[in-house]
Amino acid sequence: MNKHGLLADFLQARRGLLRPEDVGLPTYGERRRVPGLRREELAMLAGISAPYYARLEQGQSRNASPEVLDAIATALRLDESERAHLHALARTPRGGRTAGRPRAERINPATSVLLSALDGTPAIVMGRRSDVLAWNRQGHALFAGHLDPDSPDDPGRRPNMARLVFLDAHTRDLYADWPAKAGAVVGNLRLTAGRYPDDPRLAALIGELTMRSPEFATMWADHRIQACDTADYEMRHPLVGTLTVTQQTLQSPQGDSPALVVATAAPGSPSATALALLAHTTTATATAVGAPSATAPQEAAGPRRGAERPATD
Repeated sequence: MNKHGLLADFLQARRGLLRPEDVGLPTYGERRRVPGLRREELAMLAGISAPYYARLEQGQSRNASPEVLDAIATALRLDESERAHLHALARTPRGGRTAGRPRAERINPATSVLLSALDGTPAIVMGRRSDVLAWNRQGHALFAGHLDPDSPDDPGRRPNMARLVFLDAHTRDLYADWPAKAGAVVGNLRLTAGRYPDDPRLAALIGELTMRSPEFATMWADHRIQACDTADYEMRHPLVGTLTVTQQTLQSPQGDSPALVVATAAPGSPSATALALLAHTTTATATAVGAPSATAPQEAAGPRRGAERPATD
């Protein structure tokens, strides 16, 4: 992926989503050859010259000021997340150097202990490409109980939540409003692609999903951004039935560390009862087969087996 190519694609796609009547421009009944606003119309709304905007949209200009980007964002009616994404795409690495490859992902001991402390609450730790780096027993049972619980320990077998949402029948059936979940996955991948345009494994994942899922290809072409730090989802779980959970994603503001995703339900609600039943069922199953009390760290003072092993890029 090329960052300036992503910028050009983003601007073109978002311009195509705006109609003249959306922004108060008269059309006088004329037939328009292109969907959405013309380049010169967007430039006029942003208060910049049409030739300059054309160069920016064609990926030929790499020095747009924050003020110009904010003006374009306002003209395109971008929300806060989309505005931040636009700035990230337009940002040139210091010294004109290409951004380095992202660091390999790993779980540190503190995160492993935190995951263990959340025993009873479904939780997973996800990397920047939505790979599952770790989960506790309830997180595994809620999100992917049909998979090997030890798979996150091996970088070569780690489940990928984006791949599961689009390509795995069990995960697709898990969400009553699958399009909402799928849109959130695509929106988050868009944000990640803006931060890590030179990540070959991220590019490969996006390419795979585009080829194998027409729905992903359509959503990806929209260039919509969706930062889902908190979202409610109705889930149809094969063990405990229908429940509504709030999925919260906790991550550093820079987005450069693994994210902790926690699922909770309103206290006293039927969904909370369903989560408690799921926790009891997984604990009973683990006890019956002689498994340790949690699938997070097996020693409170250290990470899970394989947790300190970096993923390959």
